[in-house]
Amino acid sequence: MVDSRPVVVVTGGSRGIGAAVSRLAAARGFDVAVNYRSEAEAAERVVADCRAAGARACAIQGDMAVQADIVALFDKAAAELGPIAHLVNNAGVTGKSSTLAEASPDVIRSSIDINVTGVILVAREAARRISTRRGGPGGSIVNISSVAAEFGSPNEYVWYAASKGAVDSLTIGLSKELAPDGIRVNTVAPGMTMTDIHERSTEDAGRIERIRPHIPLQRIGEPEEIAEAVVFMMSDAASYISGAKLKVSGGR
Repeated sequence: MVDSRPVVVVTGGSRGIGAAVSRLAAARGFDVAVNYRSEAEAAERVVADCRAAGARACAIQGDMAVQADIVALFDKAAAELGPIAHLVNNAGVTGKSSTLAEASPDVIRSSIDINVTGVILVAREAARRISTRRGGPGGSIVNISSVAAEFGSPNEYVWYAASKGAVDSLTIGLSKELAPDGIRVNTVAPGMTMTDIHERSTEDAGRIERIRPHIPLQRIGEPEEIAEAVVFMMSDAASYISGAKLKVSGGR
């Protein structure tokens, strides 16, 4: 019997929101290719959880700022799991927080390479694989943005906020471009979420508590709550949704 589970590629799938999306997608009927850049053990744990949920899954190393790695990711995912139907374009970095004037050009460049150029190139490869006009199965692309695109992240990482604004624009244009190809394109924009990105980006131990009062729901989101929105956007329940931005931010 041919496996009818759709295949999703999740970039940056070894931790945080990407890991939560991978696990939930597996539980909801998707087979999952978990991309990671350097954390192989974490990726294998996510794969084990996906398999325990009944999915076929594999971990694939690759830097999503490198074109050759992007192509290799899709080639390996297709070889191991079958035709790719969905992409969760999640890989991204903030860099160490600071004002723009104090930020290292290398930090800014790295963020743009992954969050903008990489996201666009990953979407490009997905479009080539998923398009019904190119022989693909049709499906969806879900880009992971941030409410930082609206607030600008002053004194923390305005370059990151700017990069997520680019992701929002990509979704708008690409959703129109790929509609005839049977591909829906949407954005999920998380607010403050309980992941290790905070420890990696800042030495401000009180940042979460400082931001919490500004969130109408008065709490920090969990990765699993973001994952629910992402998996919904891939599902048949969202079949008439494209070009949309869904904020999952506690009302902020």
